[in-house]
Amino acid sequence: MYYVYILASQPHGTLYIGVTNDLIRRVQQHREGLVEGFTSKYKVHQLVHYEQCEDVSAAIWREKRLKKWNRAWKIRLIESENPAWKDLYPDLLK
Repeated sequence: MYYVYILASQPHGTLYIGVTNDLIRRVQQHREGLVEGFTSKYKVHQLVHYEQCEDVSAAIWREKRLKKWNRAWKIRLIESENPAWKDLYPDLLK
């Protein structure tokens, strides 16, 4: 299973879109600052949206599409399933 995910610095804050085959591990890396670069620099650590894909090609295609979306579309996508911008990461650990 592969995942496309969106992280946010805060509600309506800076967004980051990524893809991984291990969502828990990857988000944990972002949260602990182990991923140098954009997410570490701008403190983008809250998991606000994710989608499952069955193969890596579909996940990469979806990631690239989402990255091309304008900001308003990304916000609508997040708020369609997570209107409070709740950090979804703790729920993954249950």
